[in-house]
Amino acid sequence: MKLSAYRPGPGMMVSAAFIGPGTVTACTLAGANFGFALIWALVFATATTILLQGFAVRIALVSRMGLAEAMMQSVSTPIFRLLAALLLIAALVLGNAAYEAGNISGAVLGVEALSGADIGDARPLVIIAIALLAGALLLFSKPKWVERVLISLVLLMSAAFLVTFVLTKPDIGAILAGFIPHVPEDGLLTAIALIGTTIVPYNLFLHAASARNRWESPTGLPEAQADNVISIGLGGLISITILATAAASMFGTDREIANAADMAAQLSPVFGNFASVMLGIGLFAAGLTSAITAPLATGYIVQEIFGKSAEDGSRLPFNLAALLVILSGTFGALLSYSPVEIIFIAQIANGLLLPVIAAFLLKLANNKAILGEHVNSWKANIAGGTVLIVTSLLGIRLIARALGYWP
Repeated sequence: MKLSAYRPGPGMMVSAAFIGPGTVTACTLAGANFGFALIWALVFATATTILLQGFAVRIALVSRMGLAEAMMQSVSTPIFRLLAALLLIAALVLGNAAYEAGNISGAVLGVEALSGADIGDARPLVIIAIALLAGALLLFSKPKWVERVLISLVLLMSAAFLVTFVLTKPDIGAILAGFIPHVPEDGLLTAIALIGTTIVPYNLFLHAASARNRWESPTGLPEAQADNVISIGLGGLISITILATAAASMFGTDREIANAADMAAQLSPVFGNFASVMLGIGLFAAGLTSAITAPLATGYIVQEIFGKSAEDGSRLPFNLAALLVILSGTFGALLSYSPVEIIFIAQIANGLLLPVIAAFLLKLANNKAILGEHVNSWKANIAGGTVLIVTSLLGIRLIARALGYWP
């Protein structure tokens, strides 16, 4: 497909979804604390996202099934199908609950930035209000305009970070050195958080469903894959720019990142006193829309697993799963931790969940009964296997270090 003929598709929605509060927070912390040293983690995460989302799109267009439905179809034995369903539901509900807490906390960060101060005792009320608003939008409307607003805000914030990055005149040599894989001291959690904020497991299911609705047959695969590469690649570039901007303006200053005002400081060269307002609007909008997307995706996944569709009139599995994610996320956000800490923990949870979903996806992408001639090539399997090994090792190292078995 010619680039001039490219039309933004579902891939752009996925890109807009992962450029949310978690990405701004994790990339800002990475740049402020470790300089350019973890750029490689974002490069790896972006390439991995393109690969895995490409698998999901191909599976959806060829099989004409949702990703969760296809996963269930690939397991023939009833007992193993039940175990697979339970594992998938548990992993995604728990992962999305952590992510939902980060989304709601991200919206709270936006409110704090707009108010210009820590909201203090009013924080629980703000959290509950955001959760109720997200739940109402999820259950009673289909806000297509929200996606458009989110994408517009992402593009605006991206331009702001790019201009700020240029104005800070960063060290090009240090940037290039950041592309060499290396985990600095105390940087493992941040590296996993950067991967977790980019490769969002529920986006695989949303992308598959959206692509199946956009393209009605496998003939749409070339256009769908081009949309995937361009959109996710753009999102990865934005993430790298945010990290590099924080590194150029904050690294070495020993400034603690505790709230949105601290994060907004990196935008001061462009927006001055309005930096907090700009970041606040972006964080609130991104947090709110992501707070809708996470339970929405979980609802669709559970609905597919139970063999229900939106058209058959049974929304009980959907509503229960979505409600569980909102309630769990609200409870997580209400805990006595700072929003920045909650968002960071959510990205780590995503990073640990990734190997489970990647294993499922790799197995499915090689299922001839579902995909026929569209199964993975040997090159795709090598790439997918590498992703699975690297993400598994990172997760194992994190767990082993937490238990004191790995320095």
